[in-house]
Amino acid sequence: MKMMYTTIGTNNMSKSVKFYDALFESVNIEKWIPDGRIVVYKGDGFLFGIAEPFDEKQASPGNGAMLGFMMDSVPQIAEFHDLAIELGGISEGLPGPRSKGPAAYVRDLDGNKLCFFCMD
Repeated sequence: MKMMYTTIGTNNMSKSVKFYDALFESVNIEKWIPDGRIVVYKGDGFLFGIAEPFDEKQASPGNGAMLGFMMDSVPQIAEFHDLAIELGGISEGLPGPRSKGPAAYVRDLDGNKLCFFCMD
């Protein structure tokens, strides 16, 4: 079995789309479904969506929830961490060694926690 996709909520679709468009610009991830309340990005073995909640209530990040993005190299971890901060994200952990390999952590514009990780 494989993970099929992940979707996170947003309260400001246009800002969120700009953030993720810029974050994914340097890798082979394309906007696949730009469909009103949801935008899905697609790459090789990669589906990631941002959505305005269907129930029309405020989106909020899950307590303890985190999305991990497998990076190609240690320098790419730092590149994505720095870019996310430049785009308005908040650092949750500078690039560096962790128990299972190098990683860095940020929160996106809606407070969702992202991890950029690489297998040594």
